[in-house]
Amino acid sequence: MKKITLCFMATCLSFAIYPLQVNASEAKTSPSLVISKSTESIEAEKGLVRLYEIDAIDKSNLNNSEKKNLRVEVRSIQHRLRILGGGVFISAGAIILIVVLLVILL
Repeated sequence: MKKITLCFMATCLSFAIYPLQVNASEAKTSPSLVISKSTESIEAEKGLVRLYEIDAIDKSNLNNSEKKNLRVEVRSIQHRLRILGGGVFISAGAIILIVVLLVILL
């Protein structure tokens, strides 16, 4: 039992230190990175505007190949927006594991 507790504490400690390492690496930014972020936001806005334009199109007058091209374009724009957006995503399994560990510890 002591061995399991020790391993669990070491795992929690490693998870507690990880965000500090991520923040430390983000603190060092060069001016070129700041400029690229503004261009990324411009690209994201252009993508959103195009998605709104596609959404406003009356699709009942389009044939199948045109609809397929629009679907492909929407998927590619959404993929680019996900890449530009970044962010941290936590899966459902990770959330359940965290809740269970919190219940056990508290």
